Amino acid sequence: MWRGEDTSRTSGRMGAMPDAATGRPVGTPTPTAKDLRRWRRYLADERAEAAVYRDLAARRTGEERAILLALADAERRHEAHWLALLGGDVGRPLRGDWRTRTLGLLARRYGSVFVLALAQRAESRSAYATDADATPAMAADEQIHEEVVRGLATRGRNRMSGTFRAAVFGANDGLVSNLALILGVGASGASYAFVLLTGFAGLLAGALSMAAGEYVSVRSQRELLEASAPNPHARAAVPYLDIDANELALVYRARGMAADEAAQHARHVVGDAQAGGEAASSATGADDLETHGTAFGAAASSFAFFASGALIPVLPYLFGREGMTAVVVSTALVGLALLGTGATVGVLSGGSPVRRALRQLAIGYGAAAVTYVLGLAFGTTLA
Repeated sequence: MWRGEDTSRTSGRMGAMPDAATGRPVGTPTPTAKDLRRWRRYLADERAEAAVYRDLAARRTGEERAILLALADAERRHEAHWLALLGGDVGRPLRGDWRTRTLGLLARRYGSVFVLALAQRAESRSAYATDADATPAMAADEQIHEEVVRGLATRGRNRMSGTFRAAVFGANDGLVSNLALILGVGASGASYAFVLLTGFAGLLAGALSMAAGEYVSVRSQRELLEASAPNPHARAAVPYLDIDANELALVYRARGMAADEAAQHARHVVGDAQAGGEAASSATGADDLETHGTAFGAAASSFAFFASGALIPVLPYLFGREGMTAVVVSTALVGLALLGTGATVGVLSGGSPVRRALRQLAIGYGAAAVTYVLGLAFGTTLA
């Protein structure tokens, strides 16, 4: 259940046999019209949420598909609860709230980490914890659902982390740095042609610098991770170790295990390997390293997004605007772009898109304002 709304303590819980006259559990007080409306809304939302998880599952395979289908089954259990309370007052089926319908549309079309991130945030808005008509088990379910979706979303975040980080940083740097550069130069009294040339020079120089920096950064990071990864050939030696005296225990101690625990674990692994078990496959290996994106991917993403971000403040000058008109239009366009990048980061991080968007806007405008004031002062000095 994803909706957040004010609810009141009304009728009893499900659990008794249904009454023949009303279809509701025996002993349930007669609900008010407000109760019935709320229950119908809960029912509609549970059905819509189950559909979202089924649509997401249809775009996945393996374990992720099984997890999403299990979540859909859990939503159907909640649906059964509201059907029992409504009894003969189910009425005409309602549509889910606009958030759930939007999420369903995205799930059918995309099924990406963005949708999972939105679902994670939606799960945190459940009203069941404060509604007397929802069971404690249902409220607990919703809290666990949030963690399940968080885990699925985290997989996607890890897969895209390197390239996405480069993209966000590149776009934000392009927006802020080129806006600050253009405003600073423009405020100094430079000509229209000079400001335009400065903008394109800043775009190209910044994009190349960002791409080179990201390539070196990601490449160096991957090389460090690869240097820390265990040698796969060491696994072949495990069955030949002395079960009572072997250096495998030192491997586990080097990774932080206590001496006794490491020795016990090493004996188990060697014994299993000598018996033909599979423990040797992970005896010397660490957890699989999360992908951090390729160096070329990060560089290309950083170049493209920096250039696209840096182009936005240049657009008014490119279309012939000058003076304060160009300044206002450029600042407004960059503001909209900053709001968009901030909101995107908020969605993917499971936080508030509005708060992240406003934070991005404040930082960007703050940097540009400082440069603009310095440009004014510099222009006054030259005059």
